[in-house]
Amino acid sequence: MKDTQDIPAMMQALGLAAKAASNELAFASAGRKHSALIAAADALWKDRAAIIAANAKDLDYGRAKGLSDAMMDRLHLDETRIRAMADGVRAVAEQPDPVGEVLAEWDMPSGLHIRRVRTPLGVIGVIYESRPNVTADAGALCLKSGNAVILRGGSESFHSSIAIHGCLLDGLRAANLPEAAIQMVPSRDRAAVSELLGMTGTVDVIVPRGGKGLVGLVSREARVPVFAHLEGIVHVYVDRAADLQKTLDVVLNAKTRRPGICGAAECLLIHRDVAETVGRDAIAALVGAGVRVHAAPGVDFDGTLPATDADWGREYLDMDIAAKPVENIDEAIDHIRRYGSGHTDCILTEDAGAAARFFERLDSAILMHNASTQFADGGEFGMGAEIGIATGKLHARGPVGAAQLTSFKYLVTGEGTVRA
Repeated sequence: MKDTQDIPAMMQALGLAAKAASNELAFASAGRKHSALIAAADALWKDRAAIIAANAKDLDYGRAKGLSDAMMDRLHLDETRIRAMADGVRAVAEQPDPVGEVLAEWDMPSGLHIRRVRTPLGVIGVIYESRPNVTADAGALCLKSGNAVILRGGSESFHSSIAIHGCLLDGLRAANLPEAAIQMVPSRDRAAVSELLGMTGTVDVIVPRGGKGLVGLVSREARVPVFAHLEGIVHVYVDRAADLQKTLDVVLNAKTRRPGICGAAECLLIHRDVAETVGRDAIAALVGAGVRVHAAPGVDFDGTLPATDADWGREYLDMDIAAKPVENIDEAIDHIRRYGSGHTDCILTEDAGAAARFFERLDSAILMHNASTQFADGGEFGMGAEIGIATGKLHARGPVGAAQLTSFKYLVTGEGTVRA
């Protein structure tokens, strides 16, 4: 694919083709969609060498741009990650088909029989940054839910995304589904994003997948409805009744497993009663693992850095974490309400009452008890994959899988029934 100078015309053509494809996908059988996804997964694995070669070009581009180690990790593909990508597409294929599912049905005294059933949204625009696996996840989930999709990947992942997109097209061809069902914007030009955000005649919803800058741009400029995916300012609260070993296991995993993902812990809140015991050990473990701990007085143990006001509410996406003592669970809740992003927050405690209070009084999309925040992922929730974590409160919230990419319609039947 080559950059196209006439961006508006190019985007209009993509939108019209996607709209036509969505009309056919809306009634495509579950079997054909399943076949397309299995064929796409097979193609991903078969073409892994070509995908890795394309990814090498993107890694060179990322190094030249000076991407952080965490961002380079998000960009990197190898056989293990390609296998996981293909497995994710297969997992989506094996999910129940949401289209046509009857959500509710009832009879009215008037003689009407009413059903509320799932229906595709139509055309989805997905704008994402440097994670090429989003190409496969988003394409698979949109196809499964009967939606056409226009993918606009980040400039860093351009070559990888094109290679992955080619495998998705192989799947569509194998199942005799329209190739325009999954399209990729063939340009790095940022003008394509602005065009996509205004395509109200052909695009039904936009899903941004990336950092604060991208989501802010989409939220400001979009004329198409948006599934908001805000930054992951993820908190872990260590309660006074926290178990030491569980705390060490969860805190280390939540921060260090993959620090560049949106489910990575960014702030550690520690009940003052256990700051010198469980808290000290947790911070020592983080420092020992190479994490830069930006600590407030009271938890500023050996190896930490002094925290500043800028550390609260910050998404590092790197081997950094903020740490602060709190007087009690309510102070922790207040801190999370003030500085959190409504993405994912966790409590570590053996006190069921404290866990219940945390769950009841916070309204993040995902709340966890004694479990790593790195589980904030649609695949780990049994959805096969996700298109993102929605932090808004309308339509979709939390991991957005195939079912969340549907709306519903009412099917009403009668027997010549008329209204009095």
